[in-house]
Amino acid sequence: MAHTLTALDAFNSRPPDEARKELIACCASRAFAGGVAERRPYRDLDELLAAAEAAVKGLEWGDVLEALAAHPRIGERAGGGSREAAWSRQEQSGVEDEVREALAEGNRAYETRFGHVYLVCATGLSGARLLARLRERLGNDEEGERAVVRDELAKITRLRLVKLLGGER
Repeated sequence: MAHTLTALDAFNSRPPDEARKELIACCASRAFAGGVAERRPYRDLDELLAAAEAAVKGLEWGDVLEALAAHPRIGERAGGGSREAAWSRQEQSGVEDEVREALAEGNRAYETRFGHVYLVCATGLSGARLLARLRERLGNDEEGERAVVRDELAKITRLRLVKLLGGER
């Protein structure tokens, strides 16, 4: 029986620069992309997802900020034709027009308080729920919020890796 080349097989066999480029679409930190690409080959999607989560959680804060810089504000539509922009528009599809202004105000307050974009895994959440989470997180101290940001970044990265490799999770 012949072995069929899977998306993971293709990812594992890509030249390092191509693998890093694909990983940047999932988490826009060069340290993340380099670290995960270096550890190839992965036996299965679960091994890749575990490595990606560990890599996100292990990023220096400057590397997290690099990844955050690629994310549009919640409630704003990502422009352009890149894979990341399309994924962002899909992830934020639950944001209703009537909450966009409140989200814009919340984003400004959050950025003033923490110095970076409010990041949340928006997939499946309504605009109202995203706004409620933003308001809750404004009460976090800096260290607590950094932990939440890492968790949210790991969730987004996981979803995007599954999309990249055509898996269902």
